[in-house]
Amino acid sequence: MATIAAEAEEGSHGARGKSSFRLSPSAISYLQAMPLIGILGFFFLLPIAMISVVSFWDYDFAGLYPDFLTMNYTDTLGSWVTWKTYLNTLKFTAIVWALTLLIGFWVAYFLAFHIRKTSTQMILFLVCTVPFMTSNIIRMISWIPVLGRNGLVNSALIKMGIIPQPIEWLLYSDFAVVLAMVHLYTLFMVTPIFNTLMRIDRSLFEAARDAGASGWQVLWNVVIPLAKPGMAIGTIFVVTLVMADFSTVQVMSGGQSASVALMMKNQMSLLQYPAAAANAVVLLAVVLLMVAAILRVVDIRKEL
Repeated sequence: MATIAAEAEEGSHGARGKSSFRLSPSAISYLQAMPLIGILGFFFLLPIAMISVVSFWDYDFAGLYPDFLTMNYTDTLGSWVTWKTYLNTLKFTAIVWALTLLIGFWVAYFLAFHIRKTSTQMILFLVCTVPFMTSNIIRMISWIPVLGRNGLVNSALIKMGIIPQPIEWLLYSDFAVVLAMVHLYTLFMVTPIFNTLMRIDRSLFEAARDAGASGWQVLWNVVIPLAKPGMAIGTIFVVTLVMADFSTVQVMSGGQSASVALMMKNQMSLLQYPAAAANAVVLLAVVLLMVAAILRVVDIRKEL
């Protein structure tokens, strides 16, 4: 009996010893998040840190030289060409954002409120995603035979007698750049807005109508305020994509327009990596400020 009592006491001490090593719930949460933190740190934070370091290096036609110089930033921020390029990029961003928001909202509104069957909603939404089964380059280049001097639009307008000669600004212009970007990025606005609209309680519409609100008043006072989180998420997508796009600007403008991303691409082709890195850091700061401004206006946590 004494032996059994001793073993029981020893077991209780061992249990207390094991319980003393228990982790708190917060520590367990951090341990569970460690793989994700490691992946984000390696594939996201580390490249940004390396770009920031390289942006202070010196360079010439022969190679890169580790150093700590502010020359790349002073050359970037002190050049009127750079400021003009940023203004041109912001112009593209503002126009594309406004058009994608307008088109995306009405497409999402139609799918959410005018299509009754869920199966039909999903089918139409999948139809919107069909163009994404091909690459951006193919979808962008497909506009060239449509908008070209001898393309479908000009040929049709000339045959109908609307215009006497081809319209030159349809292709290789800012109009072509904006049109291609709207085509490429509208779905990034449709998806979050559609997701937000589907979560709206339909009884709110009935209450608004019972209070005497018209259709436009319901839209303005009920639908749009509740759709703001989806609009904000779509805005973040579109703004970041347009600010980082260089291929669309290069191809659709025919080299007649410029963007910050295209400028960085040209610098890298000339092996001016520190200068391109400095531009990348400045562009990242600008995009983060724009995203921060969006998050100050709209609380997207309601959507997440």
